[in-house]
Amino acid sequence: MRFEVWAPLTDRVALRLDDATYDMARDPDRDGWWTVQAPAGDGSRYGFLLDGETVPRPDPRGRRLPDGPDGLSAVVDLDALAPQSAPQSAGSAPSPRIPLQDAVLYELHIGTFTPEGTFDAAAARLGHLVALGVTHVELMPVCSFSGRHGWGYDGVAPWSVHEPYGGPAGLARFTTAAHAAGLGVVLDVVHNHLGPSGNHLPAFGPYFTDTHHTPWGAAVNLDAPGSDEVRAYLIGSALAWLRDYGIDGLRLDAVHALADGRALTFLEELSAAVDALAAESGRPLFLIAESDRCDPRTTTPRAAGGPGLQAQWNDDFHHALHCALTGESQAYYADFAEAPLAALAKTLTRVFFHDGTWSSFRGRTHGRPVDHRRTPAHRFVGYSQTHDQIGNRALGDRLSASLSPGLLSCAAAVTLTGPFVPMLFMGEEWGARTPWQYFTDHADPELAEAVRSGRRREFAAHGWKAEEIPDPQDPATRDRSCLNWSEPEQPVHARLLDWYRTLVALRRTHPDLRDPDLAAVRVAHDEERRWLTFRRGDVRVAVNLSAEPVTIALGRNGVRVLASWEPLERPGPDGRIHLPGESAVVLGL
Repeated sequence: MRFEVWAPLTDRVALRLDDATYDMARDPDRDGWWTVQAPAGDGSRYGFLLDGETVPRPDPRGRRLPDGPDGLSAVVDLDALAPQSAPQSAGSAPSPRIPLQDAVLYELHIGTFTPEGTFDAAAARLGHLVALGVTHVELMPVCSFSGRHGWGYDGVAPWSVHEPYGGPAGLARFTTAAHAAGLGVVLDVVHNHLGPSGNHLPAFGPYFTDTHHTPWGAAVNLDAPGSDEVRAYLIGSALAWLRDYGIDGLRLDAVHALADGRALTFLEELSAAVDALAAESGRPLFLIAESDRCDPRTTTPRAAGGPGLQAQWNDDFHHALHCALTGESQAYYADFAEAPLAALAKTLTRVFFHDGTWSSFRGRTHGRPVDHRRTPAHRFVGYSQTHDQIGNRALGDRLSASLSPGLLSCAAAVTLTGPFVPMLFMGEEWGARTPWQYFTDHADPELAEAVRSGRRREFAAHGWKAEEIPDPQDPATRDRSCLNWSEPEQPVHARLLDWYRTLVALRRTHPDLRDPDLAAVRVAHDEERRWLTFRRGDVRVAVNLSAEPVTIALGRNGVRVLASWEPLERPGPDGRIHLPGESAVVLGL
């Protein structure tokens, strides 16, 4: 077997394989690379010794870390993964090939989707998602990180699969099961930083640079000397998820934090590589960005000078909807809270609230307008809840912790019938009462205390007492965050779950609800009486966020009720509808 590693700053590299050591030679054709042939097979443990070190370091491109980020790598026979999801694999389940325009995404965290916190346990619950009607499972990051439990954004080995979840074989089984159930799989990947514990990359080469700084310290090296190989390392990792595990798309974490001054940006290079893999494999593949820039250029095709990403998360839609539902006005919600229904109406038709407007949270103008006549709506993902918007709250409380079932029905109606690709966060569909809190499992006591005290300092500035903030290191914090799978059977939760299923089905059966034409969306609202209605083709959607009933003039007769949260009479000949308090309705011709 051939072993190779990029270590351009070292004078000597050796391979430690099981109990043997092999000196490696410089590759004459690739500057900075070292290679050696050695006998090995699936499961063989190995690492690299740099410049006479006595303790081997794991392979930066290692697929498996059985003992965690500080342990040896293990050889993975990709052909032996049982069975892979790639279409060319014998006995595999083909990808459902659902275009993003028709998608309904479902974000989940493997470690808390079930109490067991494994790929296999999550796969056993896929029937629930099939019955719900979603099209894609969006997994939060699964590459190796320190400890057993964590969000996954402190990963340190971008090619590996977190062992406690089930390792590479577990991910392959999950993807196969999802595809067999007709579900696509999207994976959240992090290219903008690595975690604070178990990061061995700096010992191998210039993976980071002080040319730029990020909230996590030195930036990943995307434009300084040595950055060609660093880019190839990250792009190779991305392609490996898509090629070797049959993943259908990637969600790119915080692309605004990618410090990159080169003419050909990393995102362009990545999207071109993914498009090439899609053409080679015959599978549609896509990239979804997280970005806080409110910049439509993030999803502009490469032919038009953009990076060529297929979609981006739309936090402005979330913020407007959240303020309209909750009345919150702290931090970045302040601008949306002044007239939340007007803000929501703007995002439904113009995508971004901040499109060159003043942002009090940032202390400057922010964003850029979307050309809503030319930009398809499926370039944007809309949601009422995400891991960030729940987990970054002091107590990790969901909307269901403070809102009535009726208001939760309104949130679902706007999200699932609105113009954007809808995304749900696990448990949202039944109004889960379990929180989703920030949790870590750092073995280093100093790092553990720094995380704990930092979290408490952050919220002390907003008036929270230290003892009120859950300890991220306490195993109970993770345990509280696991879904309670007995809840969907309880009447109050079952009713909301049935509502979500109904709305997802309407989106599938009514093409108007998947129409990408943003210019065709029409919205009306009453800020004082707290109602909003929007039209998408022949479908009308109305939500009443007030506790009092309202009468809304739809401007058209002959419509019928397709779905309603509360029992509702058909609109009269005058096109007026009488909508009970805290309820939603979907109507059509």
